Amino acid sequence: MVSFIGTYSAKVDDKGRVVFPSPLKNLMPEGADMRFVLHKDIHAKCLEMYTFEQWQRQSEGVQAKLNSLNPRHAAFWRGYMMFRAIVVPDAKLGRISIPQELQKLIGIDKEVVFFGSDYKIEIWAKEEFEKSSIAQDDFVALATELSQQI
Repeated sequence: MVSFIGTYSAKVDDKGRVVFPSPLKNLMPEGADMRFVLHKDIHAKCLEMYTFEQWQRQSEGVQAKLNSLNPRHAAFWRGYMMFRAIVVPDAKLGRISIPQELQKLIGIDKEVVFFGSDYKIEIWAKEEFEKSSIAQDDFVALATELSQQI
């Protein structure tokens, strides 16, 4: 499994294309499947970008917790499967095309931030990324709380 690390800014062109940062692309093993799944994050105003393999593992895990005969579970699954797309960096420049629907959902205008978050990459509109960080006091309080659970 790939661990994505780092934060990178990129400009979006008028066709919705953005260059996938080479430091993130270079973390992929030689000959790896370069298909990625973009998915609207449930909790934040960003996109999640998974390797195709990681997306399959994640969605299988979610599906395994659901009962398809339960109408609420079926509605959740439908909602979970919405707002996603497969992208592949082009061979020449490494650009990906983010569908307009997904751009609108997270407020992409001219610039995005790719944030390596271990097993996935988060893609943020630059302005939203700058507003997304947790307050230092809250971070320390949560770290303390979590440390007591270990």
